[in-house]
Amino acid sequence: MKNYRNPLRQKLAQGKTAFGLWVTLATATMTELAIEAGLDWVCIDMEHGATDYRDIVEHARAARGSDLAVLVRVPSIAIDSIKRCLDLGADGIVVPLVRSARDVEAALDFARYPLAGKRGLGGERAQRWGLRVEEYIATANDEIMVIPMIETADAAAAIDEIFAVPGLDFAFVGPGDLSASLGHIGAWEGPGVAETIAQIVASAGAANITLGTYGVGPNDIRSRCEQGFRFLAIGSDAAMLANRIGSELSSIRNLMPALGRQIA
Repeated sequence: MKNYRNPLRQKLAQGKTAFGLWVTLATATMTELAIEAGLDWVCIDMEHGATDYRDIVEHARAARGSDLAVLVRVPSIAIDSIKRCLDLGADGIVVPLVRSARDVEAALDFARYPLAGKRGLGGERAQRWGLRVEEYIATANDEIMVIPMIETADAAAAIDEIFAVPGLDFAFVGPGDLSASLGHIGAWEGPGVAETIAQIVASAGAANITLGTYGVGPNDIRSRCEQGFRFLAIGSDAAMLANRIGSELSSIRNLMPALGRQIA
């Protein structure tokens, strides 16, 4: 095993735009499909989804040997969940509900080995069950991605302080939750939220922070790319499956009357 390298970090360092899939379903088949579709990363959602640590292992195994990165949105800013996801083979963590620079500092601290941080040294899957510890720890602090989600009004108000945290390279903007936090729950980008996002993008550019976000369709993704976002989720697995099933079923039902068939 060569020293650990993060495929998503490498692509972004090369100036590429990377596309990913938000994964809420436990089955690692979704990660296999993401690889076959040509995506660059997946984010396994432990904050809202039903996935657990066993599922993280299976998704990471499905990605082994590919150049697809496996990120995990941890349930909270806590050392136990962060270190366990990384030990199980995640290439990075997405940190929900960040409100301050202190939150970001804590997440970075939990994700890095001493002396840079407080991550405990385990002999788990990431370290090839203890057989490749030295190779992994030689580069893990530099390669692991810690990605705070900018999805609260507090984070937006403190954005310059957040982006000034030493060691922070990435952030992910969540338009829906940011809208809710600014008083527009249920709206993807409520009144004034576009201006707030523009301010976040400007601050990121000044601080050399690479931004990601979630898109809702090709036109939205194109717009986000034009704004400067570099890694983008094209959708979530369950929502995309449900939309495709619904679209197919609607088309089939529309054909039935022409055949003289009654439908339920």
